[in-house]
Amino acid sequence: MMQASRVTIISLLIILTIVAMETVVGASQEKSNQTISSSFDSIVLGMGCFWGAEKRMGELPGVIDVESGYAGGDLAGAGYQQILSHEEALRTGRTTARNHAEVIKVTFDPKLVALETVLAKFWENHNPTQGDRQGNDIGSNYRSAIYYQDESQKAAALATEKIYQQALNNAGYGRITTEILPLKNYKSAEDYHQDYLKKNPNGYCGLGGTGIKYPLLNHKTSQSNLPANSITNAVPPLDGKALNFTQQLVVFESENCEFCKQFDHDILNHWQADVPVIATLNIMPPAGWELATPLFAAPTMVFFKHGKEVSRYTGYHGEKENFWKWLGFQLLSPEQQKIAFQQGTEPPFTASNLDEKRPGKFVDPITGATLFLSKAKFDSKTGWPSFFDPIEGAVTLHEDFSHGMQRTEVRSASSGIHLGHVFDDGPAPSYKRYCINGNVLKFIPD
Repeated sequence: MMQASRVTIISLLIILTIVAMETVVGASQEKSNQTISSSFDSIVLGMGCFWGAEKRMGELPGVIDVESGYAGGDLAGAGYQQILSHEEALRTGRTTARNHAEVIKVTFDPKLVALETVLAKFWENHNPTQGDRQGNDIGSNYRSAIYYQDESQKAAALATEKIYQQALNNAGYGRITTEILPLKNYKSAEDYHQDYLKKNPNGYCGLGGTGIKYPLLNHKTSQSNLPANSITNAVPPLDGKALNFTQQLVVFESENCEFCKQFDHDILNHWQADVPVIATLNIMPPAGWELATPLFAAPTMVFFKHGKEVSRYTGYHGEKENFWKWLGFQLLSPEQQKIAFQQGTEPPFTASNLDEKRPGKFVDPITGATLFLSKAKFDSKTGWPSFFDPIEGAVTLHEDFSHGMQRTEVRSASSGIHLGHVFDDGPAPSYKRYCINGNVLKFIPD
């Protein structure tokens, strides 16, 4: 009996010791997990069916975990079947309460991937213009959504939405319908929904996207952890003292950026505009100058006045006229803008260069491209500067049926701005009269 009691007591002591050790290790492990997770960030996104969304977002380097769930509705604690039933009630008019959207909670390491990069992949991997639908899935529970948890996430969501909307506009897509709201009533989905496509490789995905790429990003990969050959470390910020303080255009680009190369090819390599321009691979503003908000995409063209940002043009997909129009609003007076962008007409005999007879050239006031030479100018007695011939390729002609008349409009080929009209009553050798608004011509003497 004594021997048996001793064995029993010893056994109990061993068991208690093991339990105590497991408790200590478990507590230590839980504390370690809390420490690790506190350095991560998360955002909740709706991209339609969460099976495909979970897989797509989980492929992004720097994403730690993706969890399927429900959020954004009035049904606290609702599960999959309740959400389907509620959607049916909405369609038949038996309720007006908001339904949840199928969402994913994306947890990521900000040291490895920026929030803007996560959002860029979100925009690219579904169609955010479809309203209460995604692919073959129809219903408000499949709506596109970003549910933010703080003001910085809200700002990033709105900024990236603006950038992607411009990319969609350029490709002929409609308005983004994604709802951007504070996170509400989030609940994790049932276990069988988690990692669904990993468990069922041939399962339904439902995401096609638009095929439109988000303009390439160039920052927020945590500058303290950038590799030694990173752009920011390799290229110092511009020196503000070496630039034009009154007005300066800065083009912020990035390496291996196809949109940047296209902008250089289309515009920067042929720059003739009066405003000084400079390109940089550093995302910081010139030393001593100020950006209004951080940059989110490349290329971004920022117009500075007196060392402060006054306007920016984000992203470029070959839309030259849109860029020049943006710059024109920074450079032209209201009177010039009315002529250039609204097909206005100046009063006759008011142009400062109407009687200009010196040898020289008349150029586009935005791009600086030559439109007419002074030797082609003649006095038409009409009150507007008139020319019998433009520089070859400098202007384009368009039918104009405004004001009950049939005329031929003249636009600048480089910027697309309205210049005037052309008539068939000019002198030899062309017998054309290019009747041009002088206030949208800049004269440069030889």
